[in-house]
Amino acid sequence: MNLNIFLMNGYGIYVWLSFLLTFLVCLFLFLRTRKTLKKLEKDFIKETQNLSQQQFEDLKKQRIVKEILVSHSRT
Repeated sequence: MNLNIFLMNGYGIYVWLSFLLTFLVCLFLFLRTRKTLKKLEKDFIKETQNLSQQQFEDLKKQRIVKEILVSHSRT
């Protein structure tokens, strides 16, 4: 295999490190955001359990609440 493709005339180390760093930063941000979202969903579910039946029915009519409740019921 031709290593010149990966070495890029001596600039390959900078290019590949840039790709690696970008990937790692994006992965970190994704994992942190997912963790925060899971925590907020759990907190939301706890709060909805403390509502009266009428308040809960009114809340279920909202689109975003439907999405949260559906995603929570899958897990």
